[in-house]
Amino acid sequence: MERKAALKAVVGETAGTGPAWFAAKRFGYGAGMPIAWQGWAALAAWLGCLAGAGGLAQIGGAAGKTVAFALFVISTAIFAAIAARRTEGGWKWRWGKDA
Repeated sequence: MERKAALKAVVGETAGTGPAWFAAKRFGYGAGMPIAWQGWAALAAWLGCLAGAGGLAQIGGAAGKTVAFALFVISTAIFAAIAARRTEGGWKWRWGKDA
């Protein structure tokens, strides 16, 4: 019974607070695919920021490239922090059988 309670705690709650937005990767470290609409929205927002940064780098000259790089770094850091807090079981190394 203790194992079921532990599994329920990991699947039902994340390393942060609230329900999981991203599945745990089966192998390796990090987040897997989104499993909730909030995860898909966060992924779409991040991809939108990357597309905007790419467009800005193309048309903005030297200053545009600097701003695009800053947008890329900041949006990636924010997305990684959100994904880390909202991944089932948190981010840890997984070998497949324990995912």
